[in-house]
Amino acid sequence: MLRCMLRAKIHGATVTDSNIAYEGSVTIDEALLDATGMKPYEQVRISNANNGERFETYIIPGKRDSGTVCLNGPAARKCLVGDVIMIFSYAYYAEDELGDFSPRIIRVDGKNRIK
Repeated sequence: MLRCMLRAKIHGATVTDSNIAYEGSVTIDEALLDATGMKPYEQVRISNANNGERFETYIIPGKRDSGTVCLNGPAARKCLVGDVIMIFSYAYYAEDELGDFSPRIIRVDGKNRIK
């Protein structure tokens, strides 16, 4: 049996920009991607702490150390600049992989710098 588990999370990210005229996705600072192990084009779920919206999209990499968290395309309608969001990545694991399993969770400040 496989279990769907939280693999990585960016907690408390602040939306820095939105671009409705883009195909869709979330642009995330490459430094945050490296810290969590998230990859470009990976599917993520986003939860908006300001309005309760939850939705899925995919990642595109943003400029390293820029603090960028930009919602693009239809996702830009789900959050406002300044909203605080959580970004979740899930993966499937076999039972024998879960012995000492722990997700990679990072917390960020208001400028999307790792605390």
